[in-house]
Amino acid sequence: MEMSMASTTPCFSLPKKTFCISTPIFKKHLFGTTLPCCLSAKLPLKLNPIPTSIKCAVSEATQAPSEKKSQLMRRSDIRNIAIVAHVDHGKTTLVDSMLKQAKVFRDNQFVQERIMDSNDIERERGITILSKNTSITYKDTKINIIDTPGHSDFGGEVERILNMVEGVLLVVDSVEGPMPQTRFVLKKALEFGHAVVVVVNKIDRPSARPEFVVNSTFELFIELNATDEQCDFQVIYASGIKGKAGLSPENLGEDLGSLFEAVIRCIPGPKINKDGALQMLATNIEYEEHKGRIAIGRVHAGSLRRGMDVKICTSEDACRFGRVSELFVYEKFSRVPAETVEAGDICAVCGIDDIQIGETIADKSDGKPLPSIKVEEPTVKMSFSVNTSPFVGREGKYVTSRNLRDRLYRELERNLAMKVEDGETADTFIVSGRGTLHITILIENMRREGYEFMVGPPKVINKRVNDKLLEPFEIATVEVPEEHMGSVVELLGKRRGQMFDMQGLGSEGTTFLKYKIPTRGLLGLRNSILTASRGTAILNTVFESYEPWAGDISTRDLGSLVAFDDGTSTSYALMSSQDRGQLFIGPGVDVYKGQIVGIHQRSGDLALNVCKKKAATNVRSNKEVTVVLDTPLDFSLDDCIEYIQEDELVEVTPSSIRMLKNPKSAKKTR
Repeated sequence: MEMSMASTTPCFSLPKKTFCISTPIFKKHLFGTTLPCCLSAKLPLKLNPIPTSIKCAVSEATQAPSEKKSQLMRRSDIRNIAIVAHVDHGKTTLVDSMLKQAKVFRDNQFVQERIMDSNDIERERGITILSKNTSITYKDTKINIIDTPGHSDFGGEVERILNMVEGVLLVVDSVEGPMPQTRFVLKKALEFGHAVVVVVNKIDRPSARPEFVVNSTFELFIELNATDEQCDFQVIYASGIKGKAGLSPENLGEDLGSLFEAVIRCIPGPKINKDGALQMLATNIEYEEHKGRIAIGRVHAGSLRRGMDVKICTSEDACRFGRVSELFVYEKFSRVPAETVEAGDICAVCGIDDIQIGETIADKSDGKPLPSIKVEEPTVKMSFSVNTSPFVGREGKYVTSRNLRDRLYRELERNLAMKVEDGETADTFIVSGRGTLHITILIENMRREGYEFMVGPPKVINKRVNDKLLEPFEIATVEVPEEHMGSVVELLGKRRGQMFDMQGLGSEGTTFLKYKIPTRGLLGLRNSILTASRGTAILNTVFESYEPWAGDISTRDLGSLVAFDDGTSTSYALMSSQDRGQLFIGPGVDVYKGQIVGIHQRSGDLALNVCKKKAATNVRSNKEVTVVLDTPLDFSLDDCIEYIQEDELVEVTPSSIRMLKNPKSAKKTR
């Protein structure tokens, strides 16, 4: 083994592979006690110095041979990038700083935080749900930026968006390091052959550990079979909220200049066929009242003009004709009308009313379709049905099965990761998605639009292969303080979880647990873990694979308190009822027979009369008793869906969320 120490960054070579890590942090890791898990000491290892400035193999190595064959060229004046990361690692905040420093806004303009999260639900929950486009200009180069969701349930958004870009900014938290969704989005980006710039964000956190994070990220690249060029990733250290970035954690610049330079140098321009026939893949769909459907995508070949007659092709070679009425490009934070869009740029097209995601806008005479977009299969399903409770029609605007069907099938037009099928009856529909949150966001959007309906408990989608029953398994990561670790480990063990990694996190006294667990075991787990850890645990999951059935799992030990009569709840009745368990309602609330009004303190359901009134007689044997009621539990939509079991439903209306026993299940059990 040959080694040469220098003040520059180390580069090491394996047979047929060369890995260059553009950060001095790797010196300690390489020359110390351990190497990345993929590098065995038996292999001949050769270390040479390379310059510390931003110089990437990706932009140079990914060109040349294929371009000669197909006569493709690269545009040097455009960069198309997606910002991908695990949830809450700071993607949207980093985009805020990039927009501000690129002078997208006036100096005196009021700009709210996380400006890319324009949706009401996104702002309330603090997560990105829909991917969004914007662009900035840096040194005469236009950078199209796409902000993507971080939650694994919305992975379909990320998979679609990667068709439009040539590179990604992989944002990793400086304390947590690569998390489950980091692995998922990086795997997809590497499969597309994209260049990757790693941004270690939140570097100003007191317990930041950049050395561990960069080493873990590099090992993840090797684990995911990254190419030589992709392993030569540039590392940028940044604080998104302060708008600072640099090439080392101790020496951040006053702005994000290092990040912009890395994007220009490390991510190649779009590869285009400038003189070829028009091809544009519709990657996203938006809708506006006056313009109708708007198709968003990247022009792969040729040029697109306003008023141009085009052919719309599906992957099955079925084509129809249309005309582009309006054409827009993204400039700064808005869409700007354009007469012509050249290959390589991202644009929005109006005038084609029936266009779908995955279809190709092609030249009218000799255009050919591009490969359609493929996303992974859903793993969880829920039943949607018409509201049949006694309170039907009180609060909702759309209550019929036709309204429900139209809205669900309309969702499929832009949500490729979701599936809708007709159920057993005419007023029931089965909706399948990537996870419970994926479907819950749809439910929340529908109730805000005025829909009224019922949903059943989430169920996993099993497969049968070679007469073996397979079910989805997920990787679950839990961050929990050491004092609560025992109860969390016991809870996950009961749900058939298998621990395969455990480590301490920095100086915060937190333990990091990794489990492989059936998706069934995760249903209703979030609330249980929060209870077991007194609200301190953080749970993250991502789909892993289908594996043999793990056996029966008990997810809820306690029964429900059920109202057995219609009426209005009274303080007198609730005072005696609260001794039986925890209640969901207070006095003066309208209830109906079969509605779930609380959690029983034992297993099995208990019917209660919560509408009983005190007898109004003239006999007073003692003075009036002061009624003291416990504060009722306030369950959100997510909590209700986690709580219900096989024979229970959630009634969703614009202003109320109620739980009830399924009347059809009750008839079957009699």
